[in-house]
Amino acid sequence: MRFKKNNNKIYLEDNNKIIAEIEYEEKNNAYIVTHTYVDESLRGQGIAKQLVEQVIEEAKKNNKEITATCSYAKKILNK
Repeated sequence: MRFKKNNNKIYLEDNNKIIAEIEYEEKNNAYIVTHTYVDESLRGQGIAKQLVEQVIEEAKKNNKEITATCSYAKKILNK
């Protein structure tokens, strides 16, 4: 799977339709994950976790802290 990045969103597309995405805001030297979505057809395959991992990599690359208001992302970040 090839994730795309646009502004503060990392996502997967199929036929120009977003089928999985994670959105985050940049604030005070941190990325705050606000939303995670995975289409029903992809659920149970670890896609949401991969999206969180993509944001973690972006944060590391850009020397940012990472936190979340999204409950799923919070759960992954607390592990």
